[in-house]
Amino acid sequence: MKLFITSITFFSLIFPLMGLSKETLTIYTYDSFITDWGPGPAIKENFEKKCDCEINFIGLDSSIGILGRLQIEGKTSKADIVLGLDTNLMSVAKETGLFAPHTVDVSSKVNLPKSVQGKWEDNLFVPFDWGYFAFIYDSEKLKEPPQSMQALIEDDDFTIIIQDPRTATPGLGLLLWIKSIYGEDSSVAWKNLSEKIVTTTKGWWDAYSLFLNGEADMVLSYSTSPAYHMIAEGKNNYKAAEFKEGHYVQIEVAGLLKSSSNKDLARSFLEFILTDGFQSVIPTTNWMYPVITTNNPKEFSELIKPKNAFLFDSKKVNDNRISWTQEWLEGLTQQ
Repeated sequence: MKLFITSITFFSLIFPLMGLSKETLTIYTYDSFITDWGPGPAIKENFEKKCDCEINFIGLDSSIGILGRLQIEGKTSKADIVLGLDTNLMSVAKETGLFAPHTVDVSSKVNLPKSVQGKWEDNLFVPFDWGYFAFIYDSEKLKEPPQSMQALIEDDDFTIIIQDPRTATPGLGLLLWIKSIYGEDSSVAWKNLSEKIVTTTKGWWDAYSLFLNGEADMVLSYSTSPAYHMIAEGKNNYKAAEFKEGHYVQIEVAGLLKSSSNKDLARSFLEFILTDGFQSVIPTTNWMYPVITTNNPKEFSELIKPKNAFLFDSKKVNDNRISWTQEWLEGLTQQ
């Protein structure tokens, strides 16, 4: 009799616990997304309020690092969603055959400027933020910043820090930015620019922290970077130099993996991306523009508004990235 009662007690305890188990949504993203000051914590909290689930963010060193991890893992990947690739990497990501179509009504929700992209029509990837690549400077130290890419490359008055296009998306963005402006003459542009480069770092933060420490006049970053200094630090001296030729655009995206064991939950998250619970977090944590119409902080109205935007087709980037990277290497090493 005692054994019977003990059994009843055991099962009365274990069954409720079993009922409390939640689905886990595993999302690969880049490290900065999930830091305490990044958008990850707030997005996790907002989504988990809507679902009987838990989000498990796995941070990798960069967007390019995310793609490399997927290529190694293939169909055995534990991720349900990849969040943090961009349009420059979409074509090579599609070639892996690892992504499943989303079901999000993107066309009626996404509101990108026509100069940037216009209507979004991709059936595998959902955009979640965007911004312009730009060179940031301290206006208290650099009184007359270059007003064009040509001036940056040809004048002798500036030192810069950039990122490696093989390991960092801003570095790849600069490579495509220069290719957009100079075309077949890009190697010459790189040769001239190399004289201003203090160092080339593996990632964005390495470069930006060196700049903040005074190691160079300017650093490759985003046109929205000054908003961080204005809002988080109350500083107005950091500016983005506006180039008359125009600026290259980055649009970041998320996608669902075919191997996901939680496809319904993953598709719910992709829908959630284009809601205020996700998008309102982006401007003051990821320091980028949201992709839906929302109220940005007033400081965003003080940022530069490039009149011309460059954005290569993803397939063209995929087809030429190796040769263009080799052109970059040769340009930097020419004497």
